[in-house]
Amino acid sequence: MSNAEKVAKNLLQIKAIKLSPQSPFTWASGIQSPIYCDNRIVLSHPDVRNFMKSCLAEESKAFAPFDAVSGVATAGIAHGALLADALGLPFSYVRSEAKGHGRKNQIEGELKGNERVLVVEDLISTGGSSLRVVEILREKGCTVVGVLALFSYGFDAAMEAFHDAGCPLRTLTNYDVLIEEALKSHYISAEDLQQLLAWRQKIGVA
Repeated sequence: MSNAEKVAKNLLQIKAIKLSPQSPFTWASGIQSPIYCDNRIVLSHPDVRNFMKSCLAEESKAFAPFDAVSGVATAGIAHGALLADALGLPFSYVRSEAKGHGRKNQIEGELKGNERVLVVEDLISTGGSSLRVVEILREKGCTVVGVLALFSYGFDAAMEAFHDAGCPLRTLTNYDVLIEEALKSHYISAEDLQQLLAWRQKIGVA
């Protein structure tokens, strides 16, 4: 079993990702979705958390060399911090907008502006929040080596956005691997699989 399959299996087992083709979830955007993803649940399961950390460290080698790790606020903060700790590198996190009080920071942590930075996110849907962080770091003067996330829906629009931004993207697992793993473990039926594939195609090109 590949790491991508193991990651998908773990996310399903701890219910960080739930599939419900018959009773869709409603996203904050109003989209009716057969899948709901909350990778922060990983943090409550030490064995899974440690496995994800090792997978992030292994996958991050594809972006080497880099000097620092930055998490996308808020869901990417913990995963980014875990990776930075595993690699012994400085960590910061970036908000999409500056705070409205205090020092009004947008970047929390120390970045001089000449570092090569790997951005960590928990989930890639449209890619908008991650690419906003990439833009902020570039404006700071940093070189962004890419974005590393736990999971991606694989929407065509997101892949095109990363390509257009000249930003490499890698994920520990993805929608295709996940639903195949869900089928193998009898979490979903073959009919459910077709519904899940049709939904992704419909939303991905919207």
